[in-house]
Amino acid sequence: MKNIILTGERPTGPLHIGHYVGSLKNRVKIQNEGNYDEMYLFAADAQALTDNFEDPKKVKDNVFEVALDNLACGIDPEKVNYFIQSEVSELTELTFYYMNLVTIARLHRNPTVKEEIKLRGFEESIPAGFFTYPVSQTADITAFKANIVPVGDDQLPMIEQAREIVRKFNSIYGETLVEPEAVLPENENERRLVGIDGNAKMSKSLGNCIYLKDSEEEIRKKVFSMYTDPNHIKIEDPGKVEGNVVFTYLDVFCKEDSFEKFLPEYKNLDELKAHYMRGGLGDMKIKRFLNDVLQEELRPIRERRELLAKDPQKIYEILKKGTQKAREKARQTLKEVKEAMMLNYFE
Repeated sequence: MKNIILTGERPTGPLHIGHYVGSLKNRVKIQNEGNYDEMYLFAADAQALTDNFEDPKKVKDNVFEVALDNLACGIDPEKVNYFIQSEVSELTELTFYYMNLVTIARLHRNPTVKEEIKLRGFEESIPAGFFTYPVSQTADITAFKANIVPVGDDQLPMIEQAREIVRKFNSIYGETLVEPEAVLPENENERRLVGIDGNAKMSKSLGNCIYLKDSEEEIRKKVFSMYTDPNHIKIEDPGKVEGNVVFTYLDVFCKEDSFEKFLPEYKNLDELKAHYMRGGLGDMKIKRFLNDVLQEELRPIRERRELLAKDPQKIYEILKKGTQKAREKARQTLKEVKEAMMLNYFE
C-alpha cells in the first residue's frame, strides 16, 4: 500500500506557535524525510466558513495568511500538493454520502466537537455545517486515500471518527476506502501547547498566542507577560516548574546549544529547573532566556514570510497548481465510491 499523507488547518487567522510545534514543524520534517508516495496539504476554507459564514472575506484573506505561514516554515510545493478545500467540489459530495454513516448522537459525543462548541458559545444554536465537521474531515482524508494524518492531541477524536466511518462504509459497500492513522509529535508538550496565560489551550479567541508573524518586540512583550508560579514572589523563594508556562515552552523550544549561546552559567535545562525549584532564580531571568530561544527559532520564519508576502501571485500559483492535482485524485476516489454505492447509472 502507498504511504499517502494528508494534513491541513482551518484558515481562521494567522498561525501561532501552537500550530507550529503541533503540526507545521512535524509536517515539514515528514516532507523532508521523504518516506511517502504522495503528500497533500490543504486550507480548510469551507470548514472555516461553518462558523465564519457572515465574514467570508476574513476566511479568504486567511487562506493567504496560512499559506504564507506554511511556506515560511519550509513547506516545499515541489514535494507537497498544497490545495484549497472549496476548490475541490468532490469533497462536498463525499461528505453528503458519509453523513448517512454516522448518527447525530455519535457526533454529539465527539470530544473535539463538544469542546469547540463550548469555546464558541454555540450551545443550542449550532450551525449544521459546524456540527458535521468530523464528517467533512473524513471526506478530506479519504478522498486522497491518506493513511497517515499528522495531528495534535485535540484532533485524535476526529481521526477516530473518520476511522469509524471508513469501517462502516467498507462493511456495507465493500473495501473501497483507506483507514487513516494519526501521527503525533514526539514531545508531549508539543501536541497541545498551552497559552501564554497558562490556559490549557493556545487559542486566537482567548488572546493567548504568539504568532509566527509577530515582530521581535511583540514576542518579547508576550514572553515577559507569561504565567509562571504565582507563589514565587521573591527570588529566594522555591519555585514550581510544573504548570509554569516558561518552563513548558523551554521543554519544547530549548536546543542542545541554547545554554552555550544564551545562558552559559547552566549546562542544561535540568540544571536550570533544579535552581528554580530550590530558590534563588528570578522569573525575569528565565523569561529573558526563553525570549532569546524563541527569537532564534522564529526570526528566520518571519523573515521568509515577509519575503514571500511581497509576491502574492506566486502564492496563488502554488495553490492553483496543488488544487489541480488534488482535484484529479479526489475525482478518481469519488468515482470509486459511487461505483461501490451503485450510483453509476450511465456506465
